[in-house]
Amino acid sequence: MRKIIHIDIDAASISRNIEVDIPIVADAKLAITKMLKYAKKLDISDWVAEIMEVKKQYPEADRKNTGFGSTIFAVKPGDGSAREQAASCQKVLGGWANIAKEYATKRYRSNLINWGMLPFIMEEDFAFDNDDYVFIPGIREAVQNKDEIIKAYVVNKDFKELDLKLGSLTDDERQIIMDGCLINYYKNN
Repeated sequence: MRKIIHIDIDAASISRNIEVDIPIVADAKLAITKMLKYAKKLDISDWVAEIMEVKKQYPEADRKNTGFGSTIFAVKPGDGSAREQAASCQKVLGGWANIAKEYATKRYRSNLINWGMLPFIMEEDFAFDNDDYVFIPGIREAVQNKDEIIKAYVVNKDFKELDLKLGSLTDDERQIIMDGCLINYYKNN
């Protein structure tokens, strides 16, 4: 059973936005350091095996040229009042891309780009599950070279191949993605 834990130095902030199961009033760093003493070691052998399969098929992939980020899949994201904050929240939580059938608004797609995330379109039907790993070899080059179709692979599903598209991106939008976000783009230009 999942439990929501909220650690905050300010007791008034706890459960303000969402009701939590375990409220902890403390300095987060100190509380987490103490909690780690009681944490169970996770079995990550399946995950390591999946990563080693990537390494076998793409021996050039290493820590210097491969990154890990979260990705959100939705049929038509970007509709509703939260679209302005959605991209920034995703980025803060490690977001690197969205995969969608289409985007509800141009603004949402622009927000993804401005935060340095890849706004992928996928035409085929595919049932993603939580904890699927999507590997996109050569993504940097694909963005630079304006590749129309970008090959991606669902690692934990026998390397199921997917065709992703970025749609039409301006040269500036491509550079924003390459620079990591709009702020870096302005800094570099």
